[in-house]
Amino acid sequence: MKCESLDVWKMACGLSSEIYLYFRDFRDYGFKDQITRSGLSIPSNIAEGVERESNKENIRYLEIAQASSAELKTQIFIGMKIEYIDREKGKAWIGTLNRIHMMIKSLKRNFHESM
Repeated sequence: MKCESLDVWKMACGLSSEIYLYFRDFRDYGFKDQITRSGLSIPSNIAEGVERESNKENIRYLEIAQASSAELKTQIFIGMKIEYIDREKGKAWIGTLNRIHMMIKSLKRNFHESM
């Protein structure tokens, strides 16, 4: 299975790109670095997970991607609270993250069932 064929990978790449563009000229470099890194981690770990040879490794990297999605969601909530992120934009990103989370969960289930 190639990551490029997965809708969840495409969606996560899109979200990561959107976050990078949103924070492109942002001056709080600590926040910018953290939120862009957690956003980048999601599609990166999905890709690494599905390209691994064993189902156990597939699942492990997908779990890391899920954890990164929880981290990103937390940063978005904080970003909205401190007015770094527009509320409507933040809600949209959280909606996308919820879909990504469910898609990763389904993908993990597929790997579990084929063990």
